[in-house]
Amino acid sequence: VTSKDDMRRLNIHWFRNDLRLHDNPALCRSVDLSRHDLSDGEESTLLPIYIFDTSRIYGSEIKSAVSGAIKCGASRAKFTIEAVEDLRLSLEKRLGVCLLVATGRPEDVLLELVKQNVQPRGEQAEQDTSVNLVCQREICHEELEVDKAVEASLEGFISDGSRFNFEKIWGSLLYEPCDLPFEGGINGIPTTFNKFRREVEAKCEVPMPLEAPSQTELQTASVTRGRSYSATSMPTLSGLGYTDQQVESTTTVHPNSSLPKGYRGGETFALHRARQWIWDRDMLRTYFDTRNGLIGEDYSTKFSPWLACGSLSPRYVALECRRYEEARVANKSTYWCVFELLVRDYFRYFAARHGRRIFYLHGTAGRLEGGAERKWNRNPELIAAWREGRTGHPLIDASMRELGNTGYLSNRGRQNVCSYLSIDMSVDWRVGAEFF
Repeated sequence: VTSKDDMRRLNIHWFRNDLRLHDNPALCRSVDLSRHDLSDGEESTLLPIYIFDTSRIYGSEIKSAVSGAIKCGASRAKFTIEAVEDLRLSLEKRLGVCLLVATGRPEDVLLELVKQNVQPRGEQAEQDTSVNLVCQREICHEELEVDKAVEASLEGFISDGSRFNFEKIWGSLLYEPCDLPFEGGINGIPTTFNKFRREVEAKCEVPMPLEAPSQTELQTASVTRGRSYSATSMPTLSGLGYTDQQVESTTTVHPNSSLPKGYRGGETFALHRARQWIWDRDMLRTYFDTRNGLIGEDYSTKFSPWLACGSLSPRYVALECRRYEEARVANKSTYWCVFELLVRDYFRYFAARHGRRIFYLHGTAGRLEGGAERKWNRNPELIAAWREGRTGHPLIDASMRELGNTGYLSNRGRQNVCSYLSIDMSVDWRVGAEFF
C-alpha cells in the first residue's frame, strides 16, 4: 500500500462555465489543494485547462436534438474565445500559472493530459500519483453525461497504486445549495418561484464573494503542448468548425447593437461594465423603470452574456448593489437587480432538481390527466419565418432581425418572440429554446 507521503500530487483545474478569477469557489479549491501539498513539503502541480468541446458544442455541424439548430453560433464561440484569452492572461499575471487550451472531447483531452503525468493501470510506477480533478458543478443532462465520460476515462487508466478524485464545486450562484431553507435542499424547492423567493429572502443571506487567488509558489508542469492542447496558442473559429461565411459574420459589430460599445468576452470587460453601469453612469438608480426597454446600451445591465459563461459572478453584482445602497440610494431598482439574479438561481436549482424533464415537450408536470392535448407543430416554413423575422408582425420581426444581426435581444423582446412562437404559432417551444 502506498503511503500518503510517498505520493506525487497532480491537481487539474478544469474551467467550464466559470471563466473568471474573482469569486470562483472551484478555482479556490484547486489552489488550496496545491498550496496544502506544498506546505507539507510534497511535490504538487497545478494544471488549469479549458476545453472547447468540438464533439458536442462548437462548430457548424454540431446540432441540437429537436430542431437541428446549431448549438453554439460563431458569435458566441468568438465571445468564448475572447473570454478564455482574457482568463489566460489573468492567470499568468496573478497566479503565475499557464492555462492550457484544448479542442476535442473532454474525456479524451483530460486523459491525454493525465497520461503525461501518471503511469497507466497495470504498469509499475516509480512514484504513485494522486490526481485531483476539480471543476465547477454543472446541472443539466448533457453536461452530467460528460462528467460520467470523463470519470470513466480517467478511472480506467490510472494505475492501481495511484488515486483519482473528481470534485465538482457549486459556483456562479447567489446562494449556497446547503443554505436553502427547504427540506431536502434542492430536491425540496417549491414548484413556483414566488414561494421560493419568499422563503429564501426571509431566511438566507447572500455570502460574500471570494477573493481572487493571489500570487503564490504554485508549480506548473513542464507540459506546454499536446496533441489536443497548448499553453500558448488559441483555436480559431475555422479551427472549431465554422464556415467561412459564419466566421465573416463575426468580424463587424452592427451599429445598432444594444450591447456596450467595444464589448468583448472575458472577466476584464465584465468587471468594467459592472463598474461603468452601476457607478459611473449611475444607471442602477432607475433600473426598475428602464429595464423593459428595447433600444440602447444602458436601459438594462447587459450583464447576461458574461454571467452565462462565468466571467462575472452574481455575488459580486449583489455586493456592488449593496455597496451602492449604502453609498447612494436604496430603492426598488437596487432590489430588483438582485431579485433577477435570484430568478436565475431558481431556474438553475429547478434544472438540477428535475434533470432531463425540463426539456420534455410537456415539461416537468407531464401530460395533464383529463386535459385537452396541446397540438404543437414543427412546420419548417413557420419556423423559418420566425427565425428570419418574416412573420408579418412588425414587433416580432424587428426583434428577430435584431437578434440575428447583433446576437443580442432585450429581455422584453425575448419574452415577446418566445410567446409568439409557442402561443400564437403553436410551434414546439423547444424549437425556440434551441434556437436561442
